[in-house]
Amino acid sequence: MRLTNMSDYAIRLLMHLGRHPDRLCTIAEVARAYGISEPHLMKITHRLAQRGWIHTVRGKNGGMQLAHDPSDIPLGEVIRDTENDLALVECMGANNTCVLSGQCGLTPIVAGALQAFMDHLNRHTLADVMQPPPRAAQGPAESPIRITARAR
Repeated sequence: MRLTNMSDYAIRLLMHLGRHPDRLCTIAEVARAYGISEPHLMKITHRLAQRGWIHTVRGKNGGMQLAHDPSDIPLGEVIRDTENDLALVECMGANNTCVLSGQCGLTPIVAGALQAFMDHLNRHTLADVMQPPPRAAQGPAESPIRITARAR
């Protein structure tokens, strides 16, 4: 599973707004800070505003700011609101045409894994990602999590 750029950029946008709670931030400012195209960021801003995560003010002196304290913004809920499709396998989607539906135990297993993932994200808030982790918990920044097969 890989989250879309929309989710990644949405979290970055929220982090930027959380770091500047005393003022309105502009799309151009955030786009420059993270190297994101302004049209793409406008789409994300619109979605976050629709979902109630940010407030926007139009006009010459307009901009955006968080609608909630960073500690009140669960990461899992933001991800749910920014991902278009969390159906990890066909049978979880609305247009399921899998010939194994009803004869396969994969669906509840994958659904349970997705729920555990979202539950874990919801145990963390925007405030958690705005702070660097404690020094002892930091590993090499370029080392992704590796999942290895269990020996049989």
